[in-house]
Amino acid sequence: MDDPFLALRHEMVEWQIAGRGIRDPRVLEAMRTVPRHFFLPAHRERLAYADQAVPLSLGQTMSQPYMVAAMTEALSLAPDDRVLEIGTGSGYQAAVLAHLAAEVFTVERLPELAEKARERLHDLGLHNVHVEVGDGTLGLPLHAPYDAIVVTAATPSLPPALVDQLGDDGGRLVAPVGDLSFQRLMRYVRVGTELRGEPLMGCRFVPLLGEEGWDGP
Repeated sequence: MDDPFLALRHEMVEWQIAGRGIRDPRVLEAMRTVPRHFFLPAHRERLAYADQAVPLSLGQTMSQPYMVAAMTEALSLAPDDRVLEIGTGSGYQAAVLAHLAAEVFTVERLPELAEKARERLHDLGLHNVHVEVGDGTLGLPLHAPYDAIVVTAATPSLPPALVDQLGDDGGRLVAPVGDLSFQRLMRYVRVGTELRGEPLMGCRFVPLLGEEGWDGP
């Protein structure tokens, strides 16, 4: 079946993503492959390939294409990796991850968003993605440890539960860390018993809500 958005998707990758320095060929191919418009309601499809975040329902957003690519590249995924995503949203980021890793576990606190994401991922045949409803700040201990963890909402500090669920030596965790008005996208790598962090760029995400997030104790 013809994809009316194919040309827009390729232009998005060329100008917004590769043009800004994303080099991992597997990430670029995943971004070319996943139909970003499929994760938006019909009246917002035309915004899918614009250089911006797109509003979703319930106060959530779909991240800017470049930010999705940058976070994904920072995870340095291998084909046999198991990934945990915190904040499913529309399901788009999980779909990109599904093309790069063996299994993706994604946690969404809002049941309505989780169900829609689950349906979209199923319709695309991405059966290696598992959508769970819950408090993302607590991770998903049942399936831990994970080779990589990505947090798609702003956290004031790294939730201890996520650090505990990150795999041993070489585990990677990418998250926007800061206050509610501005964060730095951070990449952490576990080296022995130490978690080493490096800032990647400034950013602004919706807040990570939960017991170990913004509305916790």
